[in-house]
Amino acid sequence: MQQFTFKILWLDNNVAIAIDHMIGKNISPLTCYFFWPRNDAWEQLKTELDSKPWISENDKVDLLNEATEIINFWQEKGKGISLQEAQKEFPNFIFSGTN
Repeated sequence: MQQFTFKILWLDNNVAIAIDHMIGKNISPLTCYFFWPRNDAWEQLKTELDSKPWISENDKVDLLNEATEIINFWQEKGKGISLQEAQKEFPNFIFSGTN
């Protein structure tokens, strides 16, 4: 079974999103980091996922929906909460950052 996880850089002025592919206990990068709002991270992520025909359409939709949740959360609360609080909101993702 294929699984994916997000790696999130939680920064004061940006949030960066990358996706890793997990197969069993092995994790490999699927995408590089895409920054919001510096760039349109969602659109870049969609383009990257569309370039991988082996990812099902359902998985692509799920991943893009999760990316939307992360971006929206950062836009609404990003400057007001710590990295640890963000991690609590998305416990299945890998977080790092400067705050």
